[in-house]
Amino acid sequence: MNLEELFLTRQSTREFCDKPVADEVIEKICRLATLAPSAINAQPWDLYAVNGDKAKEFAKFVQKDGANGWADGAKAYIVIKQRPAHAVMRGERRVSNEEFISNDIGILTAYLTLAAENTGVQTCIIGLRDENGIADFLGLPQGTPFPLVVALGYKAEGYPVREKRRRAFELNYKLIK
Repeated sequence: MNLEELFLTRQSTREFCDKPVADEVIEKICRLATLAPSAINAQPWDLYAVNGDKAKEFAKFVQKDGANGWADGAKAYIVIKQRPAHAVMRGERRVSNEEFISNDIGILTAYLTLAAENTGVQTCIIGLRDENGIADFLGLPQGTPFPLVVALGYKAEGYPVREKRRRAFELNYKLIK
C-alpha cells in the first residue's frame, strides 16, 4: 500500500473480528513505529504490547467511567509509556527534549498506526485511560505516565472505510512566498 492509500484508509476502528493479532505482527508494528524521529533522538517512549487473554483483562483500563465499551473486542493493545526528559550537552549548551515529549509521542503514534494499517491491522488511539490501573497491571510504579494506548485488531467484516470529513484544505493551508 502506498502512503496516500494509507492516509485515506487508516481510521479509528471500533469493531474487530475474532482473528487474533500474532505477536510477531505486533513486534513488527512496534519496530517500525520506533523509527519515528524525536527531539535530540531521545526516543522518550517505551512500548508495552498486551495480547491474548491479557488484552481481555486490560480492556477495563481504557473503559474509564463506562466509556469505550467497544474496547472489549480489541485483540491487543500497545501501551505507550513516557520516559523522563533527557538532556545532552551540545558544546557549552545543555539541550533537553522536555518540551517536545508530547510531540514525539504523537509522531510515534502516527508511525505506529500507519505501520499497523500497512500490515492489515486496524487501530484506535485511546486517550481516556486509568494510568494507575495500567501501572499496576504492568508492574510499574504508580504515577508512571502512559499518554496513549492503541487498540489493535482486524476490522469486522463489512466495517466500512469512512469518508474523511475534514475542514476545507484552504482553511488549513497557506503558502507564503
